[in-house]
Amino acid sequence: MFNVTKKSMEWGNETLTLETGKIARQADGCVIATLGETSVMAAVTFAKEQKPGQDFFPLTVHYNEKYYAAGKVPGGFFKREARPTEKETLTSRLIDRPLRPLFVSGFKNEVLVICTVLSHDLVNDPDVVAMIAASAALTISGAPFMGPIAGARVGFANGEYTLNPEIDDMHDLRNKPEQRLELVIAGTKDAVMMVESEAYELSEAEMLGAVKFGHDALKPVIDLIIDLAEDCAKEPFNFAPADYSDLYAAVKAAGEPAMRAAFAIRDKQERTTAISAARDTVKAALTADQLADANLGSAFKKLESSILRGDVVKTGIRIDGRDTKTVRAIESEVGLLPRTHGSALFTRGETQGLIVTTLGTGDDEQMIDALHGTYKSNFLLHYNFPPYSVGEVGRFGPPGRREIGHGKLAWRALQAVLPAATDFPYTIRLVSEITESNGSSSMASVCGGSLSMMDAGVPLKAPVAGVAMGLILEDDGQYAILTDILGDEDHLGDMDFKVAGTENGITSLQMDIKIAGITPEIMEAALAQAKDGRIHILGEMSKALTAGRNEFSAHAPRIETMQIPTDKIREVIGSGGKVIREIVEVSGAKVDINDDGIIKIASANADSIKKAYEMIWSIVAEPEEGGVYTGTVVKIVDFGAFVNFFGKRDGLVHVSQIENRRLNHPSDVLKEGQEVKVKLLGFDDRGKVRLSMKCVDQTTGEEIKEEAAEA
Repeated sequence: MFNVTKKSMEWGNETLTLETGKIARQADGCVIATLGETSVMAAVTFAKEQKPGQDFFPLTVHYNEKYYAAGKVPGGFFKREARPTEKETLTSRLIDRPLRPLFVSGFKNEVLVICTVLSHDLVNDPDVVAMIAASAALTISGAPFMGPIAGARVGFANGEYTLNPEIDDMHDLRNKPEQRLELVIAGTKDAVMMVESEAYELSEAEMLGAVKFGHDALKPVIDLIIDLAEDCAKEPFNFAPADYSDLYAAVKAAGEPAMRAAFAIRDKQERTTAISAARDTVKAALTADQLADANLGSAFKKLESSILRGDVVKTGIRIDGRDTKTVRAIESEVGLLPRTHGSALFTRGETQGLIVTTLGTGDDEQMIDALHGTYKSNFLLHYNFPPYSVGEVGRFGPPGRREIGHGKLAWRALQAVLPAATDFPYTIRLVSEITESNGSSSMASVCGGSLSMMDAGVPLKAPVAGVAMGLILEDDGQYAILTDILGDEDHLGDMDFKVAGTENGITSLQMDIKIAGITPEIMEAALAQAKDGRIHILGEMSKALTAGRNEFSAHAPRIETMQIPTDKIREVIGSGGKVIREIVEVSGAKVDINDDGIIKIASANADSIKKAYEMIWSIVAEPEEGGVYTGTVVKIVDFGAFVNFFGKRDGLVHVSQIENRRLNHPSDVLKEGQEVKVKLLGFDDRGKVRLSMKCVDQTTGEEIKEEAAEA
């Protein structure tokens, strides 16, 4: 019934297996990739005809994590996987980015790639396994795919690179100073196609070394995919790119002068209007058949690309008049919004972000339910890209894949410099509102986010800046590396290369290559040029703020921490939470206790924090023998009085310890509710507290020396 093909190899510390022929046989290609005990199934289907009038390549990648893979039942009311998690969205993008450029130019048939996590060993991350499975499934499907690619994860600890480190090694890197890098790389045998990383001030040489290490490590996987394809790949789909050379010649003849004049306009809005007018001029000169040709959009893009790219490589001058290394003018402003905890407006040319910081307590931490377990995050970054930022009318709704991806890139860049939670016990939420965009709004979010947090008083280890680099590589080998790229340069260029970091090193690198041919030398030159740009931007940012403010906003919560013995946690919480509720109600502060006995007390009012602190301290602290305390008489008996003197702790003042004279009854001088000063004499054989009033001056609270007490 089944015609199974299976290939295996040792990769790192695990066995990698690719299998096809048993499951999802009606898909054009289906491969189950297994690393250790983590298995991901990738199923590929593609349309055999292009939709009429389609002028783009409709590739869709979906990565799905099933809770059964880790032996878990989903949370929530419905107990079913619903909307994609952030991890699923980011991994879908991670797989899409290196695959998309490798389809044959001109192929516009719909392609669907679905990756499903079937088993998860909680050791090997499924994202790289899914990328390998998707590549293998495409390679055997017969689709016009010029792969295969493979992926790998790289760590960097104690000066050594590691291949595919375990999930626990990569989780919460901020609190693992020995582990300085998490990098995911994808590429063909000859070229790197994609890099995504979270780093801790790595040098350019260390980062480039990680890229080379990862690329070398993934090459044997490509050989394994080719070995699989040689045994079971389907016949290649009969596809030949459309020949639209005549159409392109007509478009060029009719519109090159107008298009070249349009691209010479430096203002984005005026340039966009002029390009649209140039297109209209071309369309007016074309025949009805030419206007109906599905390749008209491709012809326009080819003309625009040739004008932009050719001029930059030949002259070194870009469409906005800059040379290849100059960063656009920067304006930074902080403290714009009076009621927020921190705010910054970062403007770089025609790209602008309004970034707002909110400081919260432990109750505000985000609970993340992942296949490998549930954990909390105290640093959140949310990125919004409304249509008005590019002067358009468009969909306005929940964040899409782009917003989630850009936000995560900025999160990676900034979290490397955050203070330890023990030093700064706040939950930090950043919201980046992109108000203008013409090139790398994610890097504007990094710069503005750094300033906004410093404005809120977050003690960052160092300011962070980011810059987007581009590349134009011509067929003859000539190339130009562009610093701080515009939207048009990103759209028509060959590389999108985003680098963020401090003066001391890189904190995040994201790279997407649109062609197979970027050499290590070009990457090294791009990293060096990016460093110069980053240092320049940091200098411009320093004009607004160089470090976290010493004072919080009047509207931000204050948080104090205290450590109590773990065996006292039960007493502070009380039966059914009765005690801690009373502390919150009486003090007005928020109180959060963790299992380690660390208590966070939060309030915008310093007196509330002090009151809560004193109430907790009175519960957990132990009175010291010989200490003098102020107490209240709670009960009078024949042989003395019971005094509440330390939190809820009571002790007996024997009748002989009330005054230096004989009393008929304690009620002669005391009454219930009376405030008295007492000294802790010690504890009797049964652990009962012994107190004395006659050893303490009831007016001043000063201890009376034994001689005076006896006189």
